[in-house]
Amino acid sequence: MSNVILTDADGVLLNWEYAFDCWMEARGFEPASKNIYDVTKRYNIDLEQKWLLVRAFNESASIGFLPPLRDAIHYVRKLHEEHGYIFKVITSLSTDKHAVRLRTKNLSKLFGTAIDDVICIDTGADKDEALEPYRDSGYVWIEDKPENADLGVRLGLDVYMMEHEHNMHHENEDIKVVKNWKEIYEMIT
Repeated sequence: MSNVILTDADGVLLNWEYAFDCWMEARGFEPASKNIYDVTKRYNIDLEQKWLLVRAFNESASIGFLPPLRDAIHYVRKLHEEHGYIFKVITSLSTDKHAVRLRTKNLSKLFGTAIDDVICIDTGADKDEALEPYRDSGYVWIEDKPENADLGVRLGLDVYMMEHEHNMHHENEDIKVVKNWKEIYEMIT
């Protein structure tokens, strides 16, 4: 099991932000600024409406068709095919069985047999419980949300954080910040 990589999906494997913006635009929402990650500020909506919209998107058919993030397909497949790595995805998507199935199919379509397991927890849920079984395993954990990256450090994982505008100023010397999957590939191999 030393060739296991734990990874988030949205903002790491998949371009959730782009797909969400397209979905919102189709519903008449215009972003106040495309440079703001926080959905409440990006669309000038309140916190309750944000969670209703995010859940609706995460449980919509759109979730089965998210595009890959940056160079994810090439390097995930390369890690799997050339180095034998398997990926366990831990994602705060939804517990809705149809959303889970669409997420799993989307990941399988893009990354093939590299994806060994997909663990879906509720929309916006903390990942403490899902990551606990991997405590002190030293497995690679790839995330974009600073709180979840910090959690991985506390649990004894080898943490990489995919850089985005929303996490660029997070500081933790135990987290390797990367711009793309090529950097992850080169560091791991």
